[in-house]
Amino acid sequence: MEALFSSTLAVAIAEIGDKTQLLAFILATRFHKPLVICLGILAATLLNHAAAAYFGAWLGEWLNGDLGRYLLAGSFLAMAAWMLIPDKVEAEESPLYRFGPFVATFILFFLAEIGDKTQIATVLLAAKYDAMWMVITGTTIGMLLANVPVVLAGKLSADKLPMAWIHRGSAALFAAFGLVTLFSV
Repeated sequence: MEALFSSTLAVAIAEIGDKTQLLAFILATRFHKPLVICLGILAATLLNHAAAAYFGAWLGEWLNGDLGRYLLAGSFLAMAAWMLIPDKVEAEESPLYRFGPFVATFILFFLAEIGDKTQIATVLLAAKYDAMWMVITGTTIGMLLANVPVVLAGKLSADKLPMAWIHRGSAALFAAFGLVTLFSV
């Protein structure tokens, strides 16, 4: 259960103000089909985070011992620093819009998640915990917790949220993961 809770919390917080959350807002205002957009986000996240968690689980097996622990702890600490850098996305027209809200959301979300903070977090969490499916479930729930309200509100603007504090809180959470990983034996 720790893997599920930690993964949900880490990704839900990390996703606030992330480029994929801004993308969800753009898609919601473009299509006005919240359920279809949410299903596209769910499908893209499941596929993307399953691949990331599989890679993370493989890394977790390969990087064992003190070296692996140090590398994982360092990665969590680097992730903490990265959380302090806000993401931006341009509100440009995509040729994918012509395929409708589900396909556009699925493809745009999947591509936006490649190398994104939450995908890297999924890799790290799967490497840390020996519970790949719990990590996939948790990170997917975290993505939905952060993005569904934005899609449903449609007119909610991320600039009304205390983004600096949200990014600092997210950085503190990943720093805590790093320190716990570093000092756990």
